[in-house]
Amino acid sequence: MLAIHTVKPAKGSTKKRKRVGRGNASGHGTYSGRGLKGQKSRSGVSNLKRLGMRQVLLRTPKKRGFKSLKPKNQVVNLDVINVNFKDGDKITPKTLLRAGLLDTSKIPVKILGKGELKLKNLKFSGVKMSASVKKQLDPEKKK
Repeated sequence: MLAIHTVKPAKGSTKKRKRVGRGNASGHGTYSGRGLKGQKSRSGVSNLKRLGMRQVLLRTPKKRGFKSLKPKNQVVNLDVINVNFKDGDKITPKTLLRAGLLDTSKIPVKILGKGELKLKNLKFSGVKMSASVKKQLDPEKKK
């Protein structure tokens, strides 16, 4: 019967740790695997001190660059909006998600100006827009 007290690790998956300094009969007595003299043989010397901190720092892999905690915007282009929406529709992250243009509504959305907007009276809310999209929405503000 399988119970919590009968569960054991797979055979050969665990090893007993080396018990050092328990007499000569153990095979690790006298110098306890440290050799004879020198700094490495003494007690109270940390591994970092033994190796030298410089070597440790040089060996550790360095992560290059910078990763922002802010998520990148999901991108939707105008030509895709022309295909999936009608005149007078409201465009929000939820409607874009329903249309299958987004993976999730939790990450911010940005509308980019690839293609030309052919629909009229679209209402955008909860989305960011590029400058070219804003120009297409407000033709009198073109500068």
